[in-house]
Formats: sequence, structure tokens, C-alpha cells
Amino acid sequence: MFKNFRTSFGELRAFLILWSTQALSGLGSAMTNFALVLWAYQRSGSALVTSLLAVASYAPYVLLSIFAGALSDRWDKRRTMLVCDSVAALCTLTVLILLTLGRLEVWHLYLLNALNGLMNTVQQPASDVAVSLLAPKAQYQRVGGLRSLSNSLVTILTPVFAAALYGFLGLRAVIWVDLGSFALAFLALLCLIRIPQPPRDGERRESVFQSAAAGLRYLRRNRGILDLILFLSIINLTASIFNAALPAMLLSRPGGGERALALVNTVTGLASLAGSVLVSLLPAPKSRVKAILNSLLFSMSTENFLLAFGRSTPVWCLAAVLGWLFIPVMNANMDVLLRTKIPLEMQGRVYSARNTLQFFTIPLGYLLGGLLTDRVFEPFMAAQGPRSLWVLLFGGGKGSGAAMLFLVIGLFGSLSCLPFRADRHIRRLEEE
Repeated sequence: MFKNFRTSFGELRAFLILWSTQALSGLGSAMTNFALVLWAYQRSGSALVTSLLAVASYAPYVLLSIFAGALSDRWDKRRTMLVCDSVAALCTLTVLILLTLGRLEVWHLYLLNALNGLMNTVQQPASDVAVSLLAPKAQYQRVGGLRSLSNSLVTILTPVFAAALYGFLGLRAVIWVDLGSFALAFLALLCLIRIPQPPRDGERRESVFQSAAAGLRYLRRNRGILDLILFLSIINLTASIFNAALPAMLLSRPGGGERALALVNTVTGLASLAGSVLVSLLPAPKSRVKAILNSLLFSMSTENFLLAFGRSTPVWCLAAVLGWLFIPVMNANMDVLLRTKIPLEMQGRVYSARNTLQFFTIPLGYLLGGLLTDRVFEPFMAAQGPRSLWVLLFGGGKGSGAAMLFLVIGLFGSLSCLPFRADRHIRRLEEE
């Protein structure tokens, strides 16, 4: 057993260095994002204002991602990641300078988030291909589990550390931690990691537009992967509406506030961590497709309804456990499916086409979630009398409208899973 561990560690040494340092840098960035949401909501009291922070980040990612893969396939992966991470760190440093001068405004954050999103557009496909180049194919499931594990740890630690630093030392302290974690990840990638070049194919001299079209053509020829991506785009729409409404509800409800939001986010991370450990230890499922579809159906049909009708932090935490326990199972199996089905020389282009199709609903969902919360459901609930059926179901006061919205997205999310469970193209992925 120890010999197998040493062998696995040797095969994954470079990946483990990249994974651990990038995860630490991701924790720093997530802490800054969490603190900035608190800062923006305290200044505005608006779900729309805070959700636009995410819209600004995702908009360039969605619009330009399809071309970024073509560039990523041409460029050196390590240099691409170093440059993109450096520009993102400069954006964070700009926030710190503006804050120190007393000049920071919410619209500054929109601009800087958009630039950050542009860098992530180019960096993400390079990072995805780098993982495929650094890890043996036999280790892909373990790699997927480790990546889910780090994402879970980031989710757990972000609200705890960010809320503590923000509450006691202020936003500046959070940003300094972010910059320190970036420096460590940058030096590790610069000095300790060498990413091999992927195999070259005959299409390497294509233009950027031709390369982007090649990614779309691949998906069109592989309907199972395409339909699975479109299914996840609908799930992302539901999830981003959820993410836009959650802070507005938890920060406003009786018994809520910053501590409740931090606790629910921490429990979300703990549930994801448990799921990540589970998927790392268990053997591969007989059907990866069923694992993906069943995980998402369970998540959609539990968490949203408990958030809609729950009135206390323990119920909200239970909702987080049920909603996120099996998400790492979905992510790991999706990761293995894509890495094993898509040729390595095509992965940058196909991942970028995937990013555009799968994630274009995220900024739409954040915008829709903010608008529905501020302009539709909160005004509707505010107009109800104390004996109204709606007040009986969702409570009264600010935050009750967001609770009502969770019922709507719970129904939508659950029903949207059903047609794809019967999709014959997705089912055939197991037969190929």
C-alpha cells in the first residue's frame, strides 16, 4: 500500500505542487471576493448591486472563451498562466490602493472584475490542459477528486477566514493575504514546475477563428458531450440565480446576518469536502453519466426547498449539506468523461467552446437573480398583509421575497433534470 502511495506521489509530484499552490492562491482570491460582496452590500443593500460583481467577472469569460482556447493551444501553458495570474494580482493591488486612498467605489470593482474575468478566460483552458499534461491518464479520477477537494476546502475556509479578517482588521487585511498567496503560487509555477508541450496536430496553423470553429465542430459531431454541456448550462442558470439571492436572504432575515452567511458557506464547503473525499476513495462508478445526472437531481430537489421554507440557521445549514454533498461526484465524473473522450490536442479548443456554451447562463442568472429579488419578489412580499398565505409560507420582512424565489428555482431546477435523464445521446456516452 505504501509502495503504491509512493508510486502515485511520484507520478503526480508536479501536479500536486501546481494544485496545492494554485488552491492556496484561489483561497486568497475567494476571500477577497467574499469580503467585497460584504463591503458592497453594506454600502448599497441591493442584491442587484452585488450580483453585478459576478456578472462583470463572467461576461468577458463567456464572450471570449471560445477564442481563448485557440490561443491557449498555441501558447506555452506555463507562461500563459504566469501572465494571467500577474494581471489578476495587479487588479487586486489596484483595489487596495483605491481603498487606502478612500476612493474605492462599486463601479471600480465592476471594471476590475471584468479585467479579472478576461484573464481567467485565457488562463482556464491553459490550466485545464496543463492538468492533462502533468497527470497520467490512469490518475484522472484521483486528480478530479483532488481538485474537488481543494475547491471544497476553499469554500469551507473562505467565509471563516474572510469574515474574521474583515470583521477584526478590515478589507485591507483580506487583500494582503490574497496578494501573499498569489506570490507563493507564482514562485512555485515559475521555479518548480515544467509543463510539457502537448502533441501537435496538422491544424496548428489555423487562424484563431478556424480553431474556435474546430472546437464547435467537435461538439457538434459528439452530441452526447454537447447535450451534457447544454444540460449543465441550464443547471448553471439555476445555480447563479441561487447565488445572487442567497446573500440577500441570509443577510436580511431574522436570525441571519454575516455570521449566518459565513456559517452556511462553511457548511457548504464541509459537505463538498465530504463528497470530494468520497469520490477520491471510491472506485469508478458503473455509469458516470448516471452519477452526474442523479447527483444534480438530488441537489436541485433538496436545497432550494429547504431554503425557501426554512426560518433558522440550522435548517439553512442542512440545506447546504444536501445541496452540495454530491456536487463533487458530478464534477469528478464530468472531468473524467471530458478528459478521456476528447483528444489531448483538441482539449484547449473544445474546453473553450464548452466554457462558452456551459457558462453563458451564469452572468444571465446573476443578473436575473438580482432583478427578480429586488424588483419582483421582495416588492411582492412587502405588499402582503400579515395574514397572507405567502407570509405564512415564507415569513415577512426583507429576505422573504428571496425565500419565495428559492421555491421557484427549486421547481425549475428539479424539472429541468428530467428531460436530460432520457436523452439518448447522453446515454450513449457509456457505450462508446
